[in-house]
Amino acid sequence: MLRQVSATRYIEPLRAGGSVPGVVEADDLGTYVVKFTGSAQGRKALVAEVIVGELARALGLRFPELVLVDFDPAIGAHEPHQEVQDLLRASAGLNLGMDYLSGARDFTPEVAETFPVDPLEAGRIIWLDALTVNVDRTTHSSNLMIWPTLGVAPARLWLIDHGAALVFHHRWDASEPDKAYDFRRHALGGHTPDTRAADAELAPKVTEELLRAITAEVPDAWLADEPGFATPDEAREAYVGYLLARARASAAWLPTDFPTREQLAAEDADRAAKTRRGRPNWLKQVPDLHGRPAVEHDGSVHLG
Repeated sequence: MLRQVSATRYIEPLRAGGSVPGVVEADDLGTYVVKFTGSAQGRKALVAEVIVGELARALGLRFPELVLVDFDPAIGAHEPHQEVQDLLRASAGLNLGMDYLSGARDFTPEVAETFPVDPLEAGRIIWLDALTVNVDRTTHSSNLMIWPTLGVAPARLWLIDHGAALVFHHRWDASEPDKAYDFRRHALGGHTPDTRAADAELAPKVTEELLRAITAEVPDAWLADEPGFATPDEAREAYVGYLLARARASAAWLPTDFPTREQLAAEDADRAAKTRRGRPNWLKQVPDLHGRPAVEHDGSVHLG
């Protein structure tokens, strides 16, 4: 089971993400990035963090330790921003903490040009994201960190932030385990990922026993109000069944086609050029508020 700690000091909010996690010290002397139950993303994001993060670890990928953090909003009373105060007050009780990787740096597109990534490691990460339908590890938002950046140990890729994964749990009734998704703009797509080798290695490891052990880590309270399920255990069974079926259907969704950086840049440039050319035809005929016809000129619309 995930270790449980108590927060002893609220250090600062992190505003890079929409959930506004906070850096917190705990009674085990550890420092954690805490995602709060009171955030706009809600408890489903925390469920995804636990399931995908622990699955990543079980498959041999680098992912910081997760802990359950008992949080008393009183320790953040010094926080000056009202929106953060509201978040903290709405998050009393159990929240989710991720070990803080001090000094880590983001895996940005600029860093990606020079940082060596093994094709099989790239394939493993993409395979995990495709399995768990993680739509938030793109060239513009990698949710990958390089750590350590100093010291004798070599710098390695670490996975973070899986709250946007498991998109199927937002619409259980419309979920198809063999559905393919567009991973062309994955953050590691330009590193010649060997997804076929990753599939052969990882798919057999995603067993019912493993998934049951991982979903058991999710607190009952985060599953208690899941629509369509009578109990937290019934919700856990749904996660197990879906992910197991998806792993067995990997041939249907395995990403194998990744454009080069140059091809992506050309697509971006073409998209920007189309935007600059003006409105689409169906928007050009905008009526005048006084009933006079719209007049077109050089692709733009002027009210006559």
